[in-house]
Amino acid sequence: MKQFPNRVVLDETHTPKSWYNMFADMPFEEGEDAFMLHPGTMQPAKPEDLYPVFAEELCRQEFTRERHIEIPKEVRDYYLSYRPSPMYRAYALEKLLDTPAHIYFKYEGQNTSGSHKLNSAIAQAYYNKKQGVKRLTTETGAGQWGTALSMACAHFGLELEVFMVKISAQQKPYRKAIIETFGADITLSPSNTTNAGRGVLENDPDNPGSLGTAISEAVERAVTSENTRYTLGSVLNQVVIHQSVIGLEAKEQLGMYDVYPDIIIGCAGGGSNFAGLMSAFMGDRLTGKAKPYFIAVEPAACPSMTRGRYAYDFCDTARVTPLAKMYTLGCGFMPSTIHAGGLRYHGMSPTLSKLYHDGFIDEARGAFQSEIFKAATIFTRAEGILPAPESAHAISAAIDEANKCKETGVAKNILFGLSGHGNFDLGAYMQYMEGNTHDYAPTDNELEKGFASLIKTNS
Repeated sequence: MKQFPNRVVLDETHTPKSWYNMFADMPFEEGEDAFMLHPGTMQPAKPEDLYPVFAEELCRQEFTRERHIEIPKEVRDYYLSYRPSPMYRAYALEKLLDTPAHIYFKYEGQNTSGSHKLNSAIAQAYYNKKQGVKRLTTETGAGQWGTALSMACAHFGLELEVFMVKISAQQKPYRKAIIETFGADITLSPSNTTNAGRGVLENDPDNPGSLGTAISEAVERAVTSENTRYTLGSVLNQVVIHQSVIGLEAKEQLGMYDVYPDIIIGCAGGGSNFAGLMSAFMGDRLTGKAKPYFIAVEPAACPSMTRGRYAYDFCDTARVTPLAKMYTLGCGFMPSTIHAGGLRYHGMSPTLSKLYHDGFIDEARGAFQSEIFKAATIFTRAEGILPAPESAHAISAAIDEANKCKETGVAKNILFGLSGHGNFDLGAYMQYMEGNTHDYAPTDNELEKGFASLIKTNS
């Protein structure tokens, strides 16, 4: 076996020419493939039901069982400005932990948005531009998606309004600034500019906001505005498909040195980052070629996989979106104002939810803020990269798995996704260093309030 270098960067000839769709290889029982229900009829949704909200090609991708979807040349050309992204062997971290494990990480933070979100933002902006749409709306929690979509809209000449979760804008003012630098308009959510926002503020004038509320506002704006469509940065299968470039590249980079991961770890909020990283390897598992162990890590404060229910639920607080079959805390759940804003969503991607429900994702873990910032600090001092709080969830689990290898003396290949950098999260790091990071997990009674918002369906 060739020695794995500190970093592997492929040239542009290795950029994937097609996305991979895990739907094609996932097992479904008869009638089980109704991932979405129409909110009016409660019957399985069809692509055309989503046309008023999303670009038509994106609606098609949401439901397709096509295994490989060609990446348009215009999207690939933009990808080449920052892809393929590098794969690292964490030699310094391995030495610090004194572990026999081999730790690898795929780093998605080397673009101006600072995260993996740009992979789907480019595709979504392109398809809307091709359809003749002039203006997009979206929401953003931690700000990575808002930044990525503002970049893509600037590139393709589209207008953009971003509903940014209020607490996130307060915690990360520089994210707000960079989104505006790319020409997007920002509305803090909940706002008085939509019926959905006004409804939330009437009940709670000091509401800090949530991704569910911001989605409601962005969708409302899209469907009530001329030549406007909505875009979403996670959860949906179209996004999972676009993010598959991460896993396709990762598999090739490791394969160049005859490395195959035993354990694959990703942070999970809506699911796009973890889905992207595991895509090609999950394809191997679904087709019986290999059986890596998959671990999803979410905040203990927003535990959709670890403590949620597998049910149909609205994707937004105002209940205007289709219902998705997913692990959820209920669309009425109001998450704590933790620093990992990108993981503060009440539900999990239907694709990941089914894979977890069916046992293909082996484990879901909840992590506290103090744990993930401790892991982030260890990683930063060893590897010299400051991770986003979201990414630090994966780092924490990777360190735990490496320590298990040390205890057992068994060397395993551990791959985790470093989904973005934490350069805009210094306020959170300062609070941690000052001892002001507080752990929180909802009580059973608090979760029950969220579950009470679930509605009964016939499916």
